[in-house]
Amino acid sequence: MPGPGPHLMYAMGSGLALTSLSNGRFAPHHTLAYTLNAFFGPDIGSFSEWLGYTLSDLPGFGFAGPLGSLLADAVHDPFYYVLILGLPFSILYSWVSKVLLQKGLLDSVSRVPLTRRQCLLLVAAGSLSHFFLDHLFEENGHSSMYTWILSTGWWKNRAPVNPDAVVVVGFLCICLICGFVYINRVKSVKSIRNRSYQSLKLMGIVASLYCVWCASQIYWVNPRRPAVGEEADLGILVFMATYFFLPHGLCILSMNTKDNETGLPL
Repeated sequence: MPGPGPHLMYAMGSGLALTSLSNGRFAPHHTLAYTLNAFFGPDIGSFSEWLGYTLSDLPGFGFAGPLGSLLADAVHDPFYYVLILGLPFSILYSWVSKVLLQKGLLDSVSRVPLTRRQCLLLVAAGSLSHFFLDHLFEENGHSSMYTWILSTGWWKNRAPVNPDAVVVVGFLCICLICGFVYINRVKSVKSIRNRSYQSLKLMGIVASLYCVWCASQIYWVNPRRPAVGEEADLGILVFMATYFFLPHGLCILSMNTKDNETGLPL
C-alpha cells in the first residue's frame, strides 16, 4: 500500500502543475487542501481505529475500539469519505484557508480564502486521487478494483480477432480523431474554450459508446467474447475516468474565477 510519500508527492505534483498552467487560479491554498485530502483523507479511519483500541484499554472506554474500527471501514472509501466527512472538512479547510491568509502564512493570487464549495470539490478530488494509488499498489496487486480491471480482459488463450470488433472499434477511433480535427480546424470561428468543450464532449460520447461495446461483449453476449482482443479496455477506461480524470476535473472546477483574481469575493 502506498505510504505518505507517494500520496503527498502525487497530489502536490498535480497541484503544482495546475497552478502553473492556470497562472495561479489554482492557488497554493488549493494545492494544500487537495494534497492533505489525498494523503491523510481516507486514511483518517486508520488513525481513528488505532486511537479507539488505545482508548479501549481505559476504564469505561471499551466501546472505543469497535467504534474506531467501524469508522475506519466507513471512511476508507472513495465516495463514503466524501459523503460522511465532506461537509465538515469543507468548513474546516475554508476556515484554515482564511486564517492562513490573514496571518500571511500562505500566499494566494486572489487574496481571498477558499470557499466551502471549493473545499468540498477538493475533498472529493483528494479522496479519488488517494484511491488512484491504493487500487493499483495495495494488497499485493489483488485489490478488488485491480482484479476487476484485469477481469475485463481476455486471458484464457490467444484472443480471436472478431471482424465486428475490428469494425466497431475502428469506427469509434476514426470518429474520435476526425471529429477532433474537424472541431479544431484552422478556419473555425469558435473560441478555444468552446472548441475544448466540444472536443471533451466528443471524447465523452465516444468513450461511452466504447464502454457499451466492451460491456456488451463481456457481460451480455453468451458465451463471452473478447471485446478488443485481449485488452482490458473497459476496466481501464472506467478506472481512469473515475480515479484520474474526474479528480483533476474537480480540481479545475475549484479554481478561482477571473473576477476572483482581482480580489472580488465569490
